[in-house]
Amino acid sequence: MTFGIVTGSPETSLAIPWLELLLRGAQVFQLYSISDQEEIQLGKQINQQLISSGQIQLYSNQKTNRYVNQIGQRLAANSTRPNIPYTFQVVRDNSINAFATAGGYVYVTTGLLGAVDNEAQLAAVLAHEIGHIASQHSIEQMRQTAITRGLVSAAGLDRSTAVQLGVELALQRPRSREDEYEADRRGIQTLARAGYDQRAMIAFLQKLRNQPTPPTFLSTHPAPDDRISALLRAISRNNTR
Repeated sequence: MTFGIVTGSPETSLAIPWLELLLRGAQVFQLYSISDQEEIQLGKQINQQLISSGQIQLYSNQKTNRYVNQIGQRLAANSTRPNIPYTFQVVRDNSINAFATAGGYVYVTTGLLGAVDNEAQLAAVLAHEIGHIASQHSIEQMRQTAITRGLVSAAGLDRSTAVQLGVELALQRPRSREDEYEADRRGIQTLARAGYDQRAMIAFLQKLRNQPTPPTFLSTHPAPDDRISALLRAISRNNTR
């Protein structure tokens, strides 16, 4: 809050400080106890910043976007966290990649769309990213990074800082091995409930692993062979229940 000479009526002079206090309160996140609505709003602001800063360029083909969204919404409705809205967007980028941010925002590149062999493989990628959202991995990453950098005050994490941190983590920081395995486990459960073949996730990992130059993002994830082995075990357990 700033202090200075305030012009206007006495009522206005009294109202402004309280309004500013309320706005300041709304600009602080307690990441340990963030509500669904707060996370959705945070994800929306991260998405706006990603787009307005030019760090991602959305693909404008409406048919492609509708196709991805239809698959994504079908999966989200069958996920372990179906009670928040999900937004699926295609990013114009030739690299093979997908990522998710807080509050239900999922991104896939045009390069990835060109790399999948069928709808089930695309669904597997989307289900994996939904798994990250269901587990609130972005929020946990933000919390740990903010603590490490000393960005958290007694009141919490400033909203603008949280947004910038969310943008950075979305684009630059790999998730932990444990997060990736958890997203895989949740992903295959979602695939099965949505009527897709769980093994499509394995098929896509095998396809990427066998490319002459595997995608860069694989180097920041657990080794494909380790993920495939873990997926095979998880699918076997699911099928024997």
